[in-house]
Amino acid sequence: MGPRTAGGPQGGARLRSHSDGSRYGGRSLGPHSHPQPSSSVLSNPKSVLKRPVSTEELQRPGGRYVRKSFTVVSDAVGWGFVVRGNGPCHIQAVEPSGPAAAAGLKVRQFVVSVNGLNVLSLDYRTVSHLILTGPRSVVMEVMEETPL
Repeated sequence: MGPRTAGGPQGGARLRSHSDGSRYGGRSLGPHSHPQPSSSVLSNPKSVLKRPVSTEELQRPGGRYVRKSFTVVSDAVGWGFVVRGNGPCHIQAVEPSGPAAAAGLKVRQFVVSVNGLNVLSLDYRTVSHLILTGPRSVVMEVMEETPL
């Protein structure tokens, strides 16, 4: 996961989709990718969050968020999700046919931990680096808003 994508074990990035279905690319798309047009909209997608959420709100006892745990095993080109944000990070996009979707990750979940390491106060670049440089299987704890 670089600034826009999740890379595979060799560090190559995989084509990703915005939550609205439009596509954008990462730094090195690999042999099966298509060139992407250059656009500020493509390189800086709009956040999927409805409102800002603080780490304190996520951790508040009796709050509106529940903790869930997922194990995502990367395929040949990545994990199939995009992380954004800065303390807390959130899932910005999930590739519908990718490993993250198969594991149950969803857009708008907040990343609490990666392989047991608390990442609530870290930015998305650091969280992405932890995932990219870790094992092929990543255990992620997330917080998800409960329906009212």
